[in-house]
Amino acid sequence: MTNALQPVTQNAVAPEISHPAPDRLIDGNPVFTTWNIEETDTLFAGIWQSTPGKWRVIYDEWEYFTLTAGHSVITPDGGVPVVLTTGDSYIIRPGFTGTWEVVETTVKDYVIRL
Repeated sequence: MTNALQPVTQNAVAPEISHPAPDRLIDGNPVFTTWNIEETDTLFAGIWQSTPGKWRVIYDEWEYFTLTAGHSVITPDGGVPVVLTTGDSYIIRPGFTGTWEVVETTVKDYVIRL
């Protein structure tokens, strides 16, 4: 089977550059760089990087991620802030709302299921 094993590296595909939607931006001017290495109708996997800033998040999808660099804080609406550092892994389930703050440029490997 050809391409049955895919390395997850930033050299695998050309990156996509984006920003938080203006109505969700809280602080700063974060720049998102995303390397979608695997993409189907229901699944995305790759590497995401963000420069410092803070924005609102609303998850309709399921995501598993591991931080490979940086420092971020995710705060659920009405909840306690969760500090994320290199090596931390989490699952975010559909329905999660809150804020994501990148304190130090953050890089994560992710798998998103729609």
